[in-house]
Amino acid sequence: MTATGDGFVRVAAVGDVHLDADVVGRYRPALEHLGGKADLLLLAGDLTRHGTAEEARCVAREFGGLPVPVVAILGNHDYHSDEPEAVASALRDAGLTVLECSGTVLSCSGIRVGVAGTKGFGGGFAGACASEFGEPEMKAFTSHGRELADRFGASLAGLDCDVRIALTHYSPVPETLLGEPLEIYPFLGSYRLGQAIDAAPGVGLALHGHAHAGSERGMTPGGVPVRNVAHPVIKQAYNVYQLSVAPLLAPA
Repeated sequence: MTATGDGFVRVAAVGDVHLDADVVGRYRPALEHLGGKADLLLLAGDLTRHGTAEEARCVAREFGGLPVPVVAILGNHDYHSDEPEAVASALRDAGLTVLECSGTVLSCSGIRVGVAGTKGFGGGFAGACASEFGEPEMKAFTSHGRELADRFGASLAGLDCDVRIALTHYSPVPETLLGEPLEIYPFLGSYRLGQAIDAAPGVGLALHGHAHAGSERGMTPGGVPVRNVAHPVIKQAYNVYQLSVAPLLAPA
């Protein structure tokens, strides 16, 4: 894997491809040329339609054997059939790295790029968020999001690398949800993910999916660029972002 020069690494990303047997091959023609355009590919969850092992094998055929490393997380669709381990196993069998509250470090011409990932969960944002109070069901909903964000944050901060990338399915900020109904913001993301990103040193980029009617660009309160790479938002096989050790983000 090679950097673009001057300490920059090209990061390709897409989410919410929702593959099954009917749409296998949709992305592959563009992916075949990825080696000349990017140094790694990140998949931001909702890779399948219903979270079955069969659909995961479709994803494996589409995104396996590419000329760059592929790092993925699962989304809520990938959990729907209660087979997340089978889905992840099918992807790993094809050579993809699958993260959940864990991280990996890739070398790009001497630049150690750390990626930490989690599906994340909902809960809402400042001024309109759930709290661990009241019924057991509400406490369970809220605590699940907190626990995932805490574990994700620890994985992100613990990476031994030069620059970090945060990969989540649910959004860490409300700005990239613009276009979605306000009423469903608590089910699309959580401020806790943004806090986890801001607490880790050297995070140059945060990527997420999930919000099909959202907006591409946002920023955490701490100044980390956030990009919604859901396929319905970026409307192409992937977007490419240029990342430096500084870190610096610029359109590729």
